[in-house]
Amino acid sequence: MRLTVWLALIVILTACAERSEQAQGGLDQLPASQRGIDIPDAVDGLVVGHRAMAAGEYEIALRAYTRAAVQHGPSVDVLSAIGSANLRLGRLNQAEQDLRRALEQDGTFVPAHNNLGVVLGEMGRWGEAHLHFRNAFGHDAGRSEEIGQNLRLAIENMEETGYDDQEAHQLSLIRRGSSRYLLLSTPL
Repeated sequence: MRLTVWLALIVILTACAERSEQAQGGLDQLPASQRGIDIPDAVDGLVVGHRAMAAGEYEIALRAYTRAAVQHGPSVDVLSAIGSANLRLGRLNQAEQDLRRALEQDGTFVPAHNNLGVVLGEMGRWGEAHLHFRNAFGHDAGRSEEIGQNLRLAIENMEETGYDDQEAHQLSLIRRGSSRYLLLSTPL
């Protein structure tokens, strides 16, 4: 008996909702602000972008970071995040430009130095990558083990001491926390 009453109530509520939608006559096609719906500005593009990056959805992250640039302006956080997304998408030249712009705003921003080092390492420019990893390590006061590993990898590649010249390596960037990254090198 109770189940029948609940099912009847659900059917009635569904019919009322459908009738209400029909009466609106296409209002749902209007933007929320014109429909009288108040949408808070609490959804931050940086947060959405970071979550998309963690999920491996780099195009979605890039779009979210671009929206954050519109909301917050091209801050060092936003430019560094856009550069990271472009790096993961293999757009190395664009990533380099974005990360350099971030460092123009704040030359002590550790994630931008680290990520620019990764970009330059991917391009085979180990001397310059070494400088950025060293800056990231110094500004971080050596607290990040991952940045220390990136610096050691750059030194090895720069001096050509840790690798056989005939063996190629694939670099991988792995996010560790909100502003820490790990650069891994694996033989191809």
